[in-house]
Amino acid sequence: MSATAEVRQGVVYGPSGKALDVHRPVRMSSPVPVVLLWHGRGPDERDVLAPLAGAIAAHGLLVAVPDWRPDAPDGGWAHLSESVRFTREHAETYGGDADRIVLAGWSLGALAGAGVTLRPERVGGWRPSAFVGIAGRYTVGKPELGMPRSAVAEVSAGAALPAGPVELVHGAGDVTVPPEESRRFRDVLAAHGHEVVLTEPDADHAGVLGTAYDPARDRCVPAHDEAATRGLRASAAAVARAAGVAPGPRPAH
Repeated sequence: MSATAEVRQGVVYGPSGKALDVHRPVRMSSPVPVVLLWHGRGPDERDVLAPLAGAIAAHGLLVAVPDWRPDAPDGGWAHLSESVRFTREHAETYGGDADRIVLAGWSLGALAGAGVTLRPERVGGWRPSAFVGIAGRYTVGKPELGMPRSAVAEVSAGAALPAGPVELVHGAGDVTVPPEESRRFRDVLAAHGHEVVLTEPDADHAGVLGTAYDPARDRCVPAHDEAATRGLRASAAAVARAAGVAPGPRPAH
């Protein structure tokens, strides 16, 4: 827990029994926008997103970070869809505004989030108020998640454009998922008339979360070097802009 955010850990969010953490601003005077934040390929890694969730909450947002298992037979879709349902139904319990939910994801979570944003029928027609993709790969499909085509191909084929703002963040030094992935997604959305902001901080795949990859643990862990700090701030600011609580100047690229 930080001076500006508090955490309620281990909230069971659906029939699967999976848990999520709720990061809340310490001071909340009215219902605030909500962020549903999905982790990447590693199973049950909500803790990896804790630094970013705390930084987002410090902007005055409510953040729900669920565990999910991409290695499940359905690619984790049951977990992700349960987390959407829970967040929509229980946002107000924690001081959030259920009508203002930003869907954000990192790495594989970004690809899954893009799929929901472009194909809202997959979650009963629900559309997030904004989408933030962090270090995502948008030029490949993921049939297990109901995405036989890539996000880029979906837009090119006429999928519904996002209902609200789109912010993309990609570390300029990312060698795990090249920044070109986010550039191509930005370009195809822009070509179809949807404004997109892409921020490329000087960070790597883990650094955009304020973390570093630890080979011994095969896991991202909190980091405090300059690159990780820049990456963390850029990602949190992008989410805050998408949620409409940080209307300041946007990056030019």
